[in-house]
Amino acid sequence: MHVRPATAADRPTVERLWLMFRHDMSEFAGVVPRPDGTFRSERVDAAFGDPHWAAYLIERDRAPLGFAFVRALDAPTRVLNSFFVVRAVRRSGVGLRAVQDVLARHPGSWDVAFQDANLPAVHFWRHVATTVAGPGWTEERRPPDTWISFAV
Repeated sequence: MHVRPATAADRPTVERLWLMFRHDMSEFAGVVPRPDGTFRSERVDAAFGDPHWAAYLIERDRAPLGFAFVRALDAPTRVLNSFFVVRAVRRSGVGLRAVQDVLARHPGSWDVAFQDANLPAVHFWRHVATTVAGPGWTEERRPPDTWISFAV
């Protein structure tokens, strides 16, 4: 498994992964697809077009396993805006290794949001925070999400 910056040539792959991500998140956000079967994709546009964002592709043997979008690269605190791994590799360590790779590329303060109703995400992000920051992380409810903050 490796993580690399996504290029313009990777955008179609990331867009397909985005549909899977948004489908998974629809369970918690109550959002349904638009008439053409897609979901809003402003974050994809920003990740590939805004200089203060970065898109990463997670792969194994050229197979796409997921993506990560980082925003606020120009701010004191970066935000892991969107993070996704395909179901086939969840709970295998791929997600943790991918997050650690992305965080290491941008040392400093971080914020990550998740939904309380998404129990696997709650456990995952608390585990990530403890793994990368030890006890030095905080959790705060900022409706509609819960935010974890830590430094790397």
